[in-house]
Amino acid sequence: MRILDRINGYKKIGKPFFSFEYFPPKTESGLHNLYSRLDRMAGLEPCFIDITWGAGGSTAETSLTLSKDAQTYFGLNVMMHLTCIGMSEEKLRSALDQARDSGIRDIMALRGDSPRGDRGTEPSFIESSIDLIRWIKKNYGNTFGIAVGGYPEGHPEAKSKDDCVSFLKKKVDAGADFVVTQLFFDLEEYRLFLARCAKVGITCPIIPGILPIISFDRFQKFTEFTGIKVPPAIHAALDPIRTDDEKVRNYGVELCSTMCKELLSLGAPGLHFYTLNLESSVTETLQKMDLLDDCRTRRSMPWRASKVDGRKDEDVRPIFWSNRPKSYLARTMTWDDFPNGRWGSSFSPTFGSLNDYYIFRRGHDPAVRENRLKLWGSPKSEKEVADAFANFCLGKINFLPWCEMPVQIETSRIVSDLVTLNQNGYLTINSQPQVNAAPSDSPDVGWGGPGGFIYQKAYVEFFTSKENLLALLERVKETPSISIHAISAAGDSHSTLDDQAVSAVTWGVFPGREIIQPTVVDSKSFKIWKDEAFDLWLDEWRALYAKDSESWNLISRIHGDYFLVNVVENDFVNGDIYKLFPCFKGR
Repeated sequence: MRILDRINGYKKIGKPFFSFEYFPPKTESGLHNLYSRLDRMAGLEPCFIDITWGAGGSTAETSLTLSKDAQTYFGLNVMMHLTCIGMSEEKLRSALDQARDSGIRDIMALRGDSPRGDRGTEPSFIESSIDLIRWIKKNYGNTFGIAVGGYPEGHPEAKSKDDCVSFLKKKVDAGADFVVTQLFFDLEEYRLFLARCAKVGITCPIIPGILPIISFDRFQKFTEFTGIKVPPAIHAALDPIRTDDEKVRNYGVELCSTMCKELLSLGAPGLHFYTLNLESSVTETLQKMDLLDDCRTRRSMPWRASKVDGRKDEDVRPIFWSNRPKSYLARTMTWDDFPNGRWGSSFSPTFGSLNDYYIFRRGHDPAVRENRLKLWGSPKSEKEVADAFANFCLGKINFLPWCEMPVQIETSRIVSDLVTLNQNGYLTINSQPQVNAAPSDSPDVGWGGPGGFIYQKAYVEFFTSKENLLALLERVKETPSISIHAISAAGDSHSTLDDQAVSAVTWGVFPGREIIQPTVVDSKSFKIWKDEAFDLWLDEWRALYAKDSESWNLISRIHGDYFLVNVVENDFVNGDIYKLFPCFKGR
């Protein structure tokens, strides 16, 4: 689906949308940090994101990689910038061919600037954004939707603001679908810009570009560089607090949320945030505007679907990768048929390796190693390891090797139970609460949009000792509604189900549709997942310590001795999964 179709979808239901812009970092560490940020901000469900393109194609490889990964692994609709100055025909074709082959369907067509110093810049095949749009349309037809830039205060090279809008009209007539404006702080400039656009017959969506003020120095440099008009009231508010970074940031959020509300009242269809690859100010602004209340329920599935062609209709996944969705996508990227590629045929392909997953694995980065040592410490006992798991459930730390994202909102229903499990030697890595007919627009467990009902079987997955496992296997004999499957790193397996068992643990009922069962517990997939799950003990945790140190030996021992266990309470109405565990006496 092109971005214009998504914009029109929001217009049809009368809701504003928001979108984010990112730029390619210059270092590998910066790229890794951006991937983490993309992961978190994808959970806000933006209408789209856009990735910038360096002058003369200087960031071409990184821009293309970022754009592809954002669609593939984070389920984001991506618009890739493309500039024509300093770009040969060969380079333009290569960029667009790669974008097309990666499933990118929207391009921000810009003239761009020459690289600083203009050194080594080859002649430009195309020298204006209008000609770039026409060339794309001529050579790629309707493969790409096209966006263009707009300038509320006028382009520096334009003779006048009216002349600038006349040029914008030519870009729209050449085939642009919508306009994203240059950033501004004077709302009157945007209002007058809309009036000038209407006067010349521009009727496509015009999205205001917004930059939250994060620090005074950065704000000052930005406004001086761009020559943007800053209302006196903003200067008056900033001057007394210019040396207090926290107060400046808080003022920036207040100003940004106020501006956004006024822009929407002026008829803006949505809001485009220049994030500068940062997240907190943008997120707080959206929270103040109550635009995040239904972000989870905007998903069609409990998980973020990949936007890659061939996977858009995927509607079932094993639950084991719920907290490592990018890993699941990487391992199944070569599958040629979704959803039936895995679940509909005994001849379906097997899971691939994690060879394509390198960009998300950061264990050798010194900064990452230092951060993980702060999170997990250097444990000397199994209790200290268990404390790290309990702290993750409590939100005191935000990352474990098995959990790419912080604790999900639905987990708030069972946090105290999970903490108790961890304190008693059941190291939890995945779970979901029991749900019986919750509204599909419920903020914590909802998905699929309003009007339906959500059901979940209680599920918990953990590592534990053989002693604890044997006790559970005895107790499960007295609880027939509960199923259990355990396996060690060496492959020693115990299960109350057969090897072919596949059980739905999440489903949704919606008017006029068949029952949707997006999440399953599958015995075969669990055996594949266990290899990855156990490897993470060694590759992500043990690797932090010197060989044969006390912590190194402790993690090695847990890896070798513990079992990976999943437990399902099949009675989603009256069941109690935690009564299986000895630490919940009396339940």
